[in-house]
Amino acid sequence: MKRLLLVLLLVVAGCSTGGDAVVAGSEFQLVAPAGQVRIRYDGDQRKVVKGLTGPSVMDEGRTISLDDYAGKVVVVNLWGSWCPPCRTEAPELQKVQDEAGPLGVQVLGVSVKESSADAPRDFMSNRKLGYPSIYDESGRSLLVFKGLPPNTVPSTFVLDKQHRVAAAFLVGVIASDLEPLVKELAAET
Repeated sequence: MKRLLLVLLLVVAGCSTGGDAVVAGSEFQLVAPAGQVRIRYDGDQRKVVKGLTGPSVMDEGRTISLDDYAGKVVVVNLWGSWCPPCRTEAPELQKVQDEAGPLGVQVLGVSVKESSADAPRDFMSNRKLGYPSIYDESGRSLLVFKGLPPNTVPSTFVLDKQHRVAAAFLVGVIASDLEPLVKELAAET
């Protein structure tokens, strides 16, 4: 009986701190309630993304870090040149950069699971993409989005000015999916 009470006490204590992993701790942990693929995080649900860094796709020898965009809303897009939906969304992300960049918004791509830097470089050049992208051959950068299944490409995370996740899109996006949100976040104080 005592053992049952102890188990119940532990369960109740665990539930009282918030049963959603997103609200536990200070770093982001992806939780997709009921399998949602478009998720919005508000207020205390927003958690920080840390450690996103890597070599530039286009500027050999340059390292890009999320920290380079302190105080900006950042749209992080995980993509691959091998990914058909990525081909559709890349120009849409450029549109977001062009229209919302002056408001303090930065699109940051992360090219994952590529066998060489040539394919993502060609992908960006052919589509005339001007926003920066990190080259991540191994897909190691996916680890900063804790809980993200490794096959979830494309995925897009919208970070507020403190680089806390405000939204996650686990599907391809178009500019109209992102523009109202990034403008709202850019206006936050």
